[in-house]
Amino acid sequence: MATAPASEPMQSLPSADDLQRLVDTAPALLHSAQPDGSLDFCNQGWLDFLGARMQDLQGWGWASWAHPDDLPPFAEKWRACLRTGECFEGESRVRRADGQFRWVWMRNVPLRDQSGRIIRWCGAGIDIEDRKRAEETIRRDEEALRRSEGYLAQGQSLTHTGSWAFNPRGVFDFWSDETYRIFGFDRTNAVTLDGYLACVHRDDRAETAAILQKMVAEGCDCDHKYRIVRPGGELRFVRCVGRAVRENGVVTQLVGTAMDITEQEQMTLELRRSEAYLAEAQRLSHTGSFGWNVTRNQIFWSDETFRIFEHDRTKIKPTLETVMERIHPDDRKFVQDMIDRILKDRRGWDLEHRLLMPNSAIKHLHVVGNPLVNESGEIEFVGSVMDVTDSKRALRKIQELKDRLYKENIALKEEIDQASMFEEIVGSSEPLRRVLAHVAKVAPTDSTVLITGETGTGKELVARAIHKRSTRCGQAFVRVNCGAIPQSLIGSELFGHEKGAFTGATQRRPGRFELADGGTLFLDEVGELPLETQVALLRVLQEREFERVGGCEPVTVDVRVLAATNRNLQDAVSDRTFREDLFYRLNVFPVHMPSLRERVDDIPLLVQYLAERYALKAGKRIKSIAKRTLDVLQGYHWPGNIRELQNVIERAVILCDGEVLSVDETWLSGEQPNLPTPSGPLVTSLRDQERQLIKSALSECRGRVSGASGAAAKLGIPRSTLESRIRSLQIDKHRFRSP
Repeated sequence: MATAPASEPMQSLPSADDLQRLVDTAPALLHSAQPDGSLDFCNQGWLDFLGARMQDLQGWGWASWAHPDDLPPFAEKWRACLRTGECFEGESRVRRADGQFRWVWMRNVPLRDQSGRIIRWCGAGIDIEDRKRAEETIRRDEEALRRSEGYLAQGQSLTHTGSWAFNPRGVFDFWSDETYRIFGFDRTNAVTLDGYLACVHRDDRAETAAILQKMVAEGCDCDHKYRIVRPGGELRFVRCVGRAVRENGVVTQLVGTAMDITEQEQMTLELRRSEAYLAEAQRLSHTGSFGWNVTRNQIFWSDETFRIFEHDRTKIKPTLETVMERIHPDDRKFVQDMIDRILKDRRGWDLEHRLLMPNSAIKHLHVVGNPLVNESGEIEFVGSVMDVTDSKRALRKIQELKDRLYKENIALKEEIDQASMFEEIVGSSEPLRRVLAHVAKVAPTDSTVLITGETGTGKELVARAIHKRSTRCGQAFVRVNCGAIPQSLIGSELFGHEKGAFTGATQRRPGRFELADGGTLFLDEVGELPLETQVALLRVLQEREFERVGGCEPVTVDVRVLAATNRNLQDAVSDRTFREDLFYRLNVFPVHMPSLRERVDDIPLLVQYLAERYALKAGKRIKSIAKRTLDVLQGYHWPGNIRELQNVIERAVILCDGEVLSVDETWLSGEQPNLPTPSGPLVTSLRDQERQLIKSALSECRGRVSGASGAAAKLGIPRSTLESRIRSLQIDKHRFRSP
């Protein structure tokens, strides 16, 4: 047996207008019905057949049009199909608009959603009035009509289908011209059973052969839908209806019709596919859709809308009353007023309201709708409904969190003002007194202050002291560590962003400038800002306004800016890594924090203060500090400044078992002690050589210190040691970075 050729690739999908024309011009009578069986669509062929309009047929039940004699068996079979979901096939006399009845054969196929629920019935019918009349004639004179080729031609012409006759001996006695056309055969050649089966799709071939054998053996009728592959490789769908002819109780011939139903099948498949795509999209977005025909007061809900309203679509038909029953009592008047307005003005709407569910749960809905005028001039509204309950809950939790954080912030401010050591600047040395004198003079003004100094010298304490003694002390003090925020996010952190400005920006977020409005913004490590952010910062300092990331509206703020850095910004300006105009804008009032090496006289006071603080925290009593400890601490050069001193004292308090605090000298062995430094050309030369060696390594490694390709690995020393020497020699490692 020959192998059927492969099917041609599927063509591009037709447009909606093409599908409509295809449906209206199809030779079959196409229709669709609601899950309960009520008619909701007929193609133009049905309308022409009935002599009626579409609006006259909406909601038709079978009792509306079936002949009274045909109704009981027909209705019983249809109700059984509605219960079981099986395909319906049957014939009945149909009353037309002129009151006449004509025989129609119909087949209804259930269309299901992903869960298997029937959402619509799609069907096709054939005007078989002439065929029924012919059958009546056949019953009166079967022998004469069976031999009449004229009847076969007439029947084919009336039914627009091909006809055939099959001899149980395995030969097709007759194929009409239409049948040859459907199968793509050359009518000059006789059609054998093997040739016929060879054109049937391989997946349907066995079933088709079995049906023929059963008809011959049992004399039963058939109504079989299957696929064929034409000689050119084109795949088509065919529906054959056959009947066995008996003589003296023996099957002598099979006769029937063949109809090409490819267009109907493709339309059904496309409809199923489109509805499946829509249902899946709504499921993923948690958004239902609806349609409301105001003229007919008909409402259509998608599966997701049924789920949102928690109604079973097999048990309830949505109406305006169904919707209003679910709306929260406090929102019903508002929604009803809105409905009255849109019906009067014929305009769209966008609103939120609540639903009160049977279990007393409350849902929040966001509903959007727009008016349309259909081809019949009827007003329809289409729209979407989204369950935003989770979003509302999240916003409520966020607000609760904001309120709690605000209260905690107030409590924290009070705690800092009363007890925190980070608001205390301890010392009486001359360098520190000069700093405090400058702070006292600049604090009451609104001038921008640039605080410089090594890491750990207390630059943030000075910034807080300036804010606390300014006229803005009652407003927020907002700190930003510019070196700890990725460069791609620093703009959003400072100036905020609009919803959708970048991936992950699900809502508008205010930046630090907006949070500090009316107060003080402290930019720590300002030298780490990227150049594009420096431009935006300069605009804020000059014009007191900025734009959020992704926005176009200017935002005006009243913020005092304090900045701090451990870098040499003048060198950064020379290296073009820091804007010169921004440097001058920040450097209005410079304050330099001295290192702990420059405040040796303050070390006893700091040690005493820190010891008391940590002892109180640990529940211990420290009465004095060992003299040897003070000598060691004052002799150490403190590369980590006060922050390092805090760590050493905290460690000593933890290990202290008595009332005298002492420090183990080995704790300071990780850094070079502050021994008397001999002067002379040799020392100067060695320091210069070391500085030059480190600079060369940094230049070759493009400013990278750690890692396999870093300067530390190149010099063969630990990273921490290199970092310490860079700070000690006051080398700006950032200037060696690649642009």
